[in-house]
Amino acid sequence: MRALVAPSIRLYVITYKRMATLEHPAAIGQRIRALREAIGLSLRDLAERSGVSAPMLSQVERGETSPTLAIASRIAAGLDLRLSQLLRLDEGGQVAIVRASERRPGTSDPASGHRAEILTPPLPGQRAELSRHVLRGGAITGGPGDPPMHEPGSRESALVLEGRVVLEIDGECHELAAGDCVTFDADLQHHFENPGSDDAVLLAVVSAGLRRS
Repeated sequence: MRALVAPSIRLYVITYKRMATLEHPAAIGQRIRALREAIGLSLRDLAERSGVSAPMLSQVERGETSPTLAIASRIAAGLDLRLSQLLRLDEGGQVAIVRASERRPGTSDPASGHRAEILTPPLPGQRAELSRHVLRGGAITGGPGDPPMHEPGSRESALVLEGRVVLEIDGECHELAAGDCVTFDADLQHHFENPGSDDAVLLAVVSAGLRRS
């Protein structure tokens, strides 16, 4: 008879290291909440976009728990940001100044009498842009060299500094004089026109809407 040999049994021990978490949970939570509310997302909306549960998001925003790097990355993705943007790793400081000589040319059509300058710096994750526009007499925005329609959900506020302009939006015209300010849905077909003979100057702020996933 052959002796029966019991098969050898190997045991595997798996150990887990504590997952890295972020410091200063209160500050991170406040930033996540501010970014979420700035783009009009509810907790449920962000949960669906990030894959992080709404209760977990609520705890993170209240500073009751510190998110791991993995969870923070998913939250950043849900906000259409990189992790470095969410954590401000791409920013050199709290204050950014654009000198008059450092203004960037905006997308415009100088040949048509429309000249634009971007007054805000190109910071990562920035969802609003301030620009200065000069329209010669009879000039109109929306020409071949001007930017295309803004993304869905965008809003624009414009302040007339000098002269008069007419805003035509969605088939309606609105006359604006110096000192007047208008706010409208920027994803609707629109343009500004200078009906006078003198230059018209206006400032415009465009706030980005919800990005499509």
